[in-house]
This record gives sequence, C-alpha cells and structure tokens, in this order.
Amino acid sequence: METLLQFAEAASTAKAPNLWGALGCALAYSGALFATIDSFADMLLARGDRPDGRMSPALKLKSGSKLSAAGITVVSAGTVLALDSNWFAFGALTVVFLVLAGIGALVLVRHRDASADPVARHAAPPHPPLSPPQPSSSPLPPPPPVQSQSPLIGG
Repeated sequence: METLLQFAEAASTAKAPNLWGALGCALAYSGALFATIDSFADMLLARGDRPDGRMSPALKLKSGSKLSAAGITVVSAGTVLALDSNWFAFGALTVVFLVLAGIGALVLVRHRDASADPVARHAAPPHPPLSPPQPSSSPLPPPPPVQSQSPLIGG
C-alpha cells in the first residue's frame, strides 16, 4: 500500500520544465526557420537564372531538402517540448515559426504572381517603323569643323 501511495505522490507533483531542453529546442526552431527562409530566398532568386524562369532540378532538390529538414526539426523539437510539458515554449516557438514561415510563403507567392508573365503585362504597343531622316533646310549654319588642339597637359 505504501508503494502505491508513493507512486500517486510522484505522479501528482508537477515537475519544473527543463530550461536547457527548452533552449535547445529554441535553437532547433531557429535553425529550421533559417533553413525555411533560405529555401524561400533560393526560390525567389532562381527565377532569373534560366531563360524560361524555372528552377533547375538540382535547385528544386536543394530547396526541398531544406524544407523537409526544417519540418523534421520542428516536429522533433515540438515533441521534446510537449513531452517535457513545456507548453509555453512549445506554443510560443510554434506560433513564431508559423507566422514567419507564413510571411515568407506569402512573399514567395506574391513574387511568383508578380513575375508570372512579365512579357505580356509590360509589353509596349508596337511602334510605327522609323523612316530615315530626311535632309532638311535649317536656318542655322552648320557647325564649324573641329581643329586639332594640343593636349592640355604639358602643352
């Protein structure tokens, strides 16, 4: 009976959150956020690398691996925080990560929409063909011929 009471007492006492674990998870979240933003930047900068505006397969693989590594990191760090019952750190870091990754995704989508068809959107109307200049009789006399001058340095 005494052992049952000891187990009940141990289960009822709340333990303090592990601050070192929370710090490690915060670093993991920040690394995942950096990888996500870096992947978005690669996608934004890759638009002008190829003539057709698409990403090369190698760059797609690079961006995809960054995003998948960030996802794995966030899930594992969130699991550690949840198992440690550190709900404040779990909630705060998850909200910050989701907000910043959402802003990055929004910028990426807006940039993609803005650069979707720049030729059709910014095409100027066709100009009429230029005709060669016609000799005109101008009331001004022609400019005088340029005479050779000595250089200013040493002359």
